[in-house]
Amino acid sequence: MLDSNTTRLITKALSASIANKEIAGANFMVIQDGQESWYHEDGYADIEAGRKMSRDSIFRLYSMTKPVTAAAVMLLLERGEIDLFDPVSQYIPGFKNQKVGKNGELVPVTREVDINDLLNMTSGLVYGGADDLAGQYTEALYQELNSRLLGTNPMSTLEFANRLGEGPLAFEPGTSWQYGTSADVLGTLVEVVSGMRYGEFLQQEIFGPLQMNDTGFWLPEDKRERLASVYQDDGEGGLIPFSESPLGVNHHMDREAAYEAGGAGLVSTIEDAAKFTTMLMNQGSLNGVQLLKPRTVQFMTSASLTSPQQQGFNPWHSLQGYSYGNQMRILTDPGQAGGLGSLGEYGWDGWLGAYFANCPLERLTILFMIQKKDSGTLPITRKLRNIVLSAF
Repeated sequence: MLDSNTTRLITKALSASIANKEIAGANFMVIQDGQESWYHEDGYADIEAGRKMSRDSIFRLYSMTKPVTAAAVMLLLERGEIDLFDPVSQYIPGFKNQKVGKNGELVPVTREVDINDLLNMTSGLVYGGADDLAGQYTEALYQELNSRLLGTNPMSTLEFANRLGEGPLAFEPGTSWQYGTSADVLGTLVEVVSGMRYGEFLQQEIFGPLQMNDTGFWLPEDKRERLASVYQDDGEGGLIPFSESPLGVNHHMDREAAYEAGGAGLVSTIEDAAKFTTMLMNQGSLNGVQLLKPRTVQFMTSASLTSPQQQGFNPWHSLQGYSYGNQMRILTDPGQAGGLGSLGEYGWDGWLGAYFANCPLERLTILFMIQKKDSGTLPITRKLRNIVLSAF
């Protein structure tokens, strides 16, 4: 259990962050040796409605969806249903005959994107907004995805992946690292291999066995009142509501998703997220359910980048001392990290601030759930983890 001084410091820091309008509210949990050590909630899930944060508040995970998708791929790996060096085009035809952007021109790739590239973000697939040909293509595709999102002809998970494959890559597969849409293609891969919709696979193979009862790609009506509101800075030191639907993720989560984004689409609670992170910490098991085998978890939570690929990852300033593998950051040099940590720590965060860190050496998990535009890992996130880790 955390001592009273540590919990007082956490409470004080979180309260100050809410008072300063950095965030509207949060759920925070510490787990040690597989058991909940401390939980705290503060602030509002909906400021306008006066609805406070609660333990069962539901959060849009955005990129914290990615480690779940990696776990789904690990299940296929264990069962011999895929080889990580399989070309993606074997499952998703749009990835045949790919081109890569070089000096403003498109040329054929020297080798095809494979599953391993997708797991490690070394595929050359990027998010929209970059100035290169790959970024421009992806931006246009996302605009179409969003324009069709709530219409009568929404884009499906498979159509999106096929269309991504038909576009240019930012670099030759395997030669560098760039954050992008790889996890969304992995979700489609699981869909094709399993023969069921990606959300159905997750429910049957992960959420059901782990009793993650509030996790999915959309919310039935009786759960929607628990969905936390999203806020953004108003430019004057305050917060205002944000209600757009980036990356093809329906903001209101009020209808079944035609496009189930393996890199961004899930909602969950802090309790459900804790079940997933504890399963990983327990070498793949939770409450008598062996979801993944220990060797698979060891592989999934290991750094995978080669030296040239690491050069692509290194410019991520807030992740100095980390490497990457299987849709997660992995701490490889604690002395370079901008805060406290230990060798082998792994986890990820989301665009709206959902965050987890598993620290195997301390048998410790930190979970933080907020909903604020462009958050990722905020200063308050780092402050809270420093308080906790300094106590061990």
